[in-house]
Order: sequence, then C-alpha cells, then structure tokens
Amino acid sequence: MTASGRSFDCDVLVVGGGIVGLSAAYALTRSAPGTQVTVLEKERGPARHQTGRNSGVIHSGIYYRPGSLKARFAVRGAAEMVKFCAEYGIDHQVMGKLIVATDRDELPRLHALVQRGRENGIPVRELGPAQIAEYEPEVHGLAAIHVGTTGVCDYGAVAAQLALASDADVRYGEEVTEIDRRPWGIAVRTASGTVVRARALVNCAGLHCDRVARLAGDDPGMRIVPFRGEYYDLVRPDLVRGLVYPVPDPAFPFLGVHLTRGIEGGVHVGPNAVPALAREGYTWSDVHPLELADTLRWPGSWRIARRHWRYGAGELHRSLSKRAFTEAVRRLLPAVTEDDLRPAPAGVRAQAVLRDGTLADDFLIREAPRTVHVLNAPSPAATASLPIGREVARRALKALAADRAHRTGARDVARSGDEAGPVAGER
Repeated sequence: MTASGRSFDCDVLVVGGGIVGLSAAYALTRSAPGTQVTVLEKERGPARHQTGRNSGVIHSGIYYRPGSLKARFAVRGAAEMVKFCAEYGIDHQVMGKLIVATDRDELPRLHALVQRGRENGIPVRELGPAQIAEYEPEVHGLAAIHVGTTGVCDYGAVAAQLALASDADVRYGEEVTEIDRRPWGIAVRTASGTVVRARALVNCAGLHCDRVARLAGDDPGMRIVPFRGEYYDLVRPDLVRGLVYPVPDPAFPFLGVHLTRGIEGGVHVGPNAVPALAREGYTWSDVHPLELADTLRWPGSWRIARRHWRYGAGELHRSLSKRAFTEAVRRLLPAVTEDDLRPAPAGVRAQAVLRDGTLADDFLIREAPRTVHVLNAPSPAATASLPIGREVARRALKALAADRAHRTGARDVARSGDEAGPVAGER
C-alpha cells in the first residue's frame, strides 16, 4: 500500500512488446533490481511487427549525423547486439557490407559517407571497381566503401530472449484501450478488461505510439505515418555474397533497394517504400479506414506528399511494376532478371511526421509527468535497442525517484502538521 492508501501492480508499466519495449524492461530490471516491471503487448507473442518483419541487419551507424542519438546508439548498439547474440546463442554473423555508387552524381555523397563514418568511429575502406569485384563478383559500380562492422541477426529471437532474461511480467494479448493518469499514479485498462496500476508508464507502442500518447493525455506533436517496405527473395542467392547497398538519397529517410544475405542463407531484395493504408498494412488490401483518415487529417501528411511526390511516385511505380523494381535492382546487380525475384513478406515502418511535414530523422523520446514516450524509433532501432532501452529506463527511473521524493515530502508535511496541531489548538 502507498501512503495515499492505493495499491500498485507494478512500478513501471511498459506498453509494447517489440524489441525496444522489451529492451527497456530488460534494462529496468537489470539496472534497478527489485523494480517491478509489467509489459503489455497486444499480440500473442513478442516482435510481431517492426522487429520481426525486417531484413535483420545489424547497422554500423555510418549514415547518421555525428553526435545524434542514432549515431551514438547505433555504433554502441551494434557491438552490444553482437555480444548479446553470442552470449545467448542467437544466430548472427558480421560480414560487413558494400555501399556502391553506380552513377557519377553519387560519388560526392559516397565520399561524404566515408567522412561521416570516420567521424562516428566506424572502420571504412574505399574501393574501386576491381576491388568491388573481389567482394562481390556480380556487383557493378564506379566506386564503393566497405563497412566492416555491419552484420545480420535474428531480431525476433533477440526480443524473445530479452523477455526471458528480464524479471518483467510480460503479458501477451493485452491491448491498451484506456489510460488514466492521476497525481498518485497511472491506471491502464486493456481490451480484455484487465486493469494495471503503476507508478510510471513507458510508451514503446511502435506503430501505435502516438495513439498511446494521446490516450495518456499528452500531445505528441507528431503522427505515425506508416510506410510499407516491400521485399523479394532472390531465387539465385549465389549471386550475392553479403550485404550490398546503394548510396542513399539524403533528402529521404529510406536507404533504397538493397541486397541482404540473411542468417538463413537466403538473400532479401528491397525494401520498396510506399504509403501503407493501415498501421499494420502489409499488403495493398490491408485498409483500416479510421487509421487512414487519421493519417489524412494530419497536416504533415500532405506536406510530405507535396515535398516528396516525385520520389514517392517512383516508389509506387516499383510497387506496381515488377519490371521497374527489377530495373532498380539491376543498377547494383546486372545479372538479375524478373524471374530471379520471388515475393516475400513485407514490413511496415512507423515514421514519425511532424505537423510541418518534417520526417523525424533521429530517435524521438519525450517525457511527461510519470510517463516516457518513445515516439520515433525506426531503423536502426533494432540495432540500437539495448542502449535505447537503457536510456528509456534511465528516464523512467528518474520519474520513480521524483515520485518517491514527492511522497516523502508529503509524509513530512503530514507529520509536521500533526505535530503543530495541538499547539494551534491551544491558541
């Protein structure tokens, strides 16, 4: 029982059982033993959406602005993820990757990546055409860089292990529908009617994080605009030895169609990025009218459409035309044909869009009374999940400390009032 006479089911309640939410729970129970943590996940198991539907790349951090959370957490997280996988016997491999320039206009951007990588402390080797062939005989390019710390792993298995390794109470099949935040704490109701009371709440709801923030009474200042990443599998995986990426367009937060040899030996090709018609819209037929209306009502959605319509038109064309998609792949891998590409399961990226149409580029973590909201955690969030989890845990523990100080102060005031009572009465 608390001083106010209320009971709590846990100290910290985490909403969301993807890799970021489970990393936060893991960090909370490791950094502050005895802290009671409950995780609520609406699906029947962990990592059913962004975490479990990506190409499994352990990103090096080369793309991200030096000093940004993305850069710091990705570089640190890549090393920690490899160590975590090794410790728990999770399939992983670090083989490095090539970033290949196929056009002269891309060469300045490639050289800028070299500089950025070195500023971020990442080992980078510059390659000419002959050296590209030593790594990838079937890949053609004018120049490339080799990034040695990039790898692949099974993030679904990582998330499951985080759930097991923490002391958190992880509850699946519990979708949060109501949040009541009061001065004494937070109460959450789920679709099943379960009520959980906590001293602090951590919102790691991914594709639904803005909705959860609004349920808590906070204005997140952004909306999640979902983008579907469409993949193919390469029928002839022997064409690619490792990971091959194009030089990214800095005006858009997607890396372009790339080639990824997974831990199972197959090669994923993609993703193509198109607007999804639902938060969990993995095909064109997955349409959620209310979610789509929410996206269309947000001013930022129209502003990014006006700003990036030409880029978006190309993505839509490749989504609807396998021939166009194949041509994009052939820029890196000339030997590929349409028959070499077999449709594979898609993923959805939770992209935070600000009111002015800005695509949030860095990780976005905001605090409110008794609450921590993770509002933008796209790639490389899986790579960086362990340091992100620690950062979220630090902020949640700060909220608990503030709560303890408040309750201690309230008790002191109550005691001083009790002591002063008789004196006042004598007057």
